[in-house]
Amino acid sequence: MRAWSRVNSRLFLEAHQIILCSRLCLCASDPAHAHTCTYTMFDSEAGRETEIPPPQLAEPGTQGIIRGRDLFGYVGIEAVLDQMRRKTMKAGFEFNIMVVGQSGLGKSTLVNTLFKSKVSRKSCTPSYEEKISRTVHLKSVSHIIEEKGVKMRLTVIDTPGFGDQINNENCWDPIVKYINEQYEKYLTEELHITRKRRIPDTRVHCCVYFLPATGHRLRPIDVEFMKRLGKIVSIVPVIAKADTLTMDERLDFKQRIRQDLQASGIRVYPQKEYDEDVEDRIRNDKIRENIPFAVVGTDKEHQVNGNKVLGRKTKWGIIEVENVAHCEFANLRDLLVRSHLQDLKDVTHYIHYETYRVRRLNEIILKHFIFVTTLAFGEHHVSKRDLF
Repeated sequence: MRAWSRVNSRLFLEAHQIILCSRLCLCASDPAHAHTCTYTMFDSEAGRETEIPPPQLAEPGTQGIIRGRDLFGYVGIEAVLDQMRRKTMKAGFEFNIMVVGQSGLGKSTLVNTLFKSKVSRKSCTPSYEEKISRTVHLKSVSHIIEEKGVKMRLTVIDTPGFGDQINNENCWDPIVKYINEQYEKYLTEELHITRKRRIPDTRVHCCVYFLPATGHRLRPIDVEFMKRLGKIVSIVPVIAKADTLTMDERLDFKQRIRQDLQASGIRVYPQKEYDEDVEDRIRNDKIRENIPFAVVGTDKEHQVNGNKVLGRKTKWGIIEVENVAHCEFANLRDLLVRSHLQDLKDVTHYIHYETYRVRRLNEIILKHFIFVTTLAFGEHHVSKRDLF
C-alpha cells in the first residue's frame, strides 16, 4: 500500500512539473501572461500544493542579468580589477604629449608644472640656449615617472621653430609627418608575422596647442594648424600666460575663440561624437564649456598663509597656479592626467590610428593588385577599367 502511494505521489509530481514547464513556455512566448498566471508546487510531506511566485522574465530583446543577490555564493568576478591593476603596475604604461606654440609662451614650464618634475627638453639640458630655428624641428624627451608604485613612461615632444618665421606657410607639415610616422611604425610592428608581445607605443596621444594671450581672435596660423591636426590627433587648446589678461578680458577672449572654432569646423578634444553615454556627455560638456583653458605655468614655490604653493610672484601678489580662482591649470591637469588620460589613449588607438590603418591597408592592397595585374596583362594593357 505504501509502495502504491509513493508511485502515485511520484506520478503526480511529474505531472505537476510538466504543467509548470508548459506554463513557463507560455509565459516566455507571451510575457503578459506571466502576470496573470499562478504557479503552485506539490509539497509531498504536507500532501498539498503550495503557491509560488511567478518567475522574473527578462524584457524582450534583452539578455537576462544575474546579479550578486541571485548568485548562490561568492564567485570572485570583481577580483579581475585587482588582476588588471597588478598587471598594469608591473608593466607600466606610456603617455606621449606634444606641445606646439610660438617661442616664449611657456611650453616647457607648463609641462614641468603638469608633472611636477623637470621633464621638458629645455630643463633637461643645462647648457640649453633658446634659439629660434629656421624650420620646425621636432625633439622628444622621455622619462620614467613613478607615483605610488605606478610607472609611466612620459614622452614630451617639442616643436621649436613653429610660428616663429615671417613666412609660416606649411609650417605644420613636419608635425603632420611626425605623427603619421609614429602611426606607420606601430602599423609595421602589427603586420609582422612574429609580433612583439608588447608593441612600443610612440604615437602622439595628445597635442596641447598654445595660443598667445592677445585678447582678440584666433590667428590664421592657429585656424589652419588645428584644422589639419584635428583630423589625426587629439588637440587641447590653451591660452598661455593668461595672467596678462584681466578676468573680463579672459572670458571675452575664450568666448571669441569658441566661436572661431565652431565657425571653422575645428575638432578639439573631447569631441561630442565620442561620448559613450549620458554620464560622459555631462562630464565632457563641462570641459567643453571651459575650452580653451586659461593657464599659468611655474615651477617655483612660495609661502601663502603658511603653506607652500606653486605660483608666480608679482608686486601685487602671488598668482597661485593650482587655485581655480586664479587660472584653469587645475582643470587642464585633471583632463590630461586624472580623468581623461586613458580616454586620450583610447581615442588615439581606436579613432585616429584606426583611420590611418584603414587608409594605409587600402593603399597596400591597391598597390599589390596593380602589381599583380601588371604581371598578368602587361604594363601597356592595364586600363583603369581593369583595375576597378
